[in-house]
Amino acid sequence: MDQLEIITDAADTQIATWLASYLTAQQTAHPGGIAITIPGGSTPFPILARLADEPGIDWRRITVWPGDDRIVAEDHPASNVGRIRTALEPLGATVTALKETARPPRFALAWLGMGGDGHIASLFPNTDPQANDPQLVRRLVPDPLPPEAPFARLSLTIPALLNSDAVIFVIRGADKRALFEAAARGENDLPVARLLAAADQPVTCFA
Repeated sequence: MDQLEIITDAADTQIATWLASYLTAQQTAHPGGIAITIPGGSTPFPILARLADEPGIDWRRITVWPGDDRIVAEDHPASNVGRIRTALEPLGATVTALKETARPPRFALAWLGMGGDGHIASLFPNTDPQANDPQLVRRLVPDPLPPEAPFARLSLTIPALLNSDAVIFVIRGADKRALFEAAARGENDLPVARLLAAADQPVTCFA
């Protein structure tokens, strides 16, 4: 990976503006429509709220996949796809739920977060994610289970996430930034480091 840009102290509004510019350009290049994958958790939704106010995006031509999801009903508070539907379907986006048998498309953008243990999507260290995984979606159980979301998961794998034109990370806090930078330098073997080592597309990290 030699196309990494780290943008520090980025506010939600700045990230939303970057996303709007990128998605608008992608829609111009692909008038038939694009697909993106976005994370769950608390970080993306304030950004999505600001993105909804950005002009120029035709959400009717965007299909949105969660990068991972907890195996719960969509109306459960822990459901990523349920929260994504609430945020983006009123704008016209098509939101796709994860299934073990799903065949994810090539994404115009893979948006990721990162946990304090270096996990991405639901690829936790104990799941030993591989850059050459033959599967695109896996059912996984984090160990230990996060107490705030003690559920089995479905997750896109590293190959599915890297089948994308660009990757962005949005991470918060000095500790996570230091961990991400160490992963980018190849100083650990955490899931985020494995994805970064295999990436050949531009990667932007808002930290």
